[in-house]
Amino acid sequence: MQWRRIAEYLHLEKLCTRLIHHRFFCDPPYVDVPKPQRDKSERKPYVSPVTELIRRARKEREARKAHPVRMLEDPPHNGLLVPQLVHVAHRVYLARESLLSGVAKLLASIPLLICSAPRFTSAVLVTGYGPAMARKVAREALRTVTHKEKHHVPRIPAILELCIQAGVDLDKYPTKRRTKPIYSVEGRIVDFEEGMMEDDDEQLMTTEKRTTVVRSDCCSVHDLDLMQTSTATMESWFQMLAGVKELMGKYSAWTCGFCPEVQVGPKGHKVRNCRATKHQARDGQHAWQEARIEDLIGPNYVWHVGNLDGPPLQNSLKRYYGKAPAVVELCVHGGAAIPDEYQSMMRVDVVPPGQDEVDIVA
Repeated sequence: MQWRRIAEYLHLEKLCTRLIHHRFFCDPPYVDVPKPQRDKSERKPYVSPVTELIRRARKEREARKAHPVRMLEDPPHNGLLVPQLVHVAHRVYLARESLLSGVAKLLASIPLLICSAPRFTSAVLVTGYGPAMARKVAREALRTVTHKEKHHVPRIPAILELCIQAGVDLDKYPTKRRTKPIYSVEGRIVDFEEGMMEDDDEQLMTTEKRTTVVRSDCCSVHDLDLMQTSTATMESWFQMLAGVKELMGKYSAWTCGFCPEVQVGPKGHKVRNCRATKHQARDGQHAWQEARIEDLIGPNYVWHVGNLDGPPLQNSLKRYYGKAPAVVELCVHGGAAIPDEYQSMMRVDVVPPGQDEVDIVA
């Protein structure tokens, strides 16, 4: 506040306004990549504070005591879709399909070097995979998956499962939609709806009709050149991020506090496949907590290479190099403009010194 008082004292209103704008609206320089966990035994940070979680649990316990049997009113907790987010789910699905198609086309023209196992597509686009309820009817989607069902419940990308739960219907994963809200009886989910399994033909016809609409509107990058493909892929990346963030505001997603396991739904599963630290004390079960968008779309950060034909990056100069998600770096090398969100992280305004200049650079 000292600079503000000095500016006001000297009647420098323009300078004061400029300083305020720079302080609150300009990005900090050289934003670094999110640092990994210091220790493998360290738990992931909570999305909500612990005090907020305790307050929610107390409020839910009091509501359960006051009304032991009550009908859940707010979607999607009552098993119904959120009408305002159905088009968002379709947009995320289309953006993901366009992103996969664009990345596949760019990899045919831009060299890519990987270390060890070839995990580029899964590591960049969707790192969260969990036992999804895509092949179950909607009434069973609120039931917890047990350890004995781990080989019977399919595992699909978390983004795809999020889109299916939000209203996207696919032929490969047929889904039954609930038409009436569910009830909560002393904390347990009970579905009193009957006759849902009788009209299979009508439900499947609706699924096929919706799927045809989704596929007909899907974007294609086969007729675009390299620069146009890179720009379209970059736009699909940001559209998918924005859509997933909006869907996660309503639809619950969970992640293990110690391993990358992800589950989309009202609660986590009970499959005992955690191999993180102290999993013996939990009998292999996951320590579920609220998931962040980074848990569903974990970008694989890579070093930013300004010139592909130049000399390789030196380990002694890594403090001068920037990083970016692999998708963004791939699109930039394909001709897309560097997004404003990643300019400071990629350090495009930093000129690395030469090998003979390292000792004289501060």
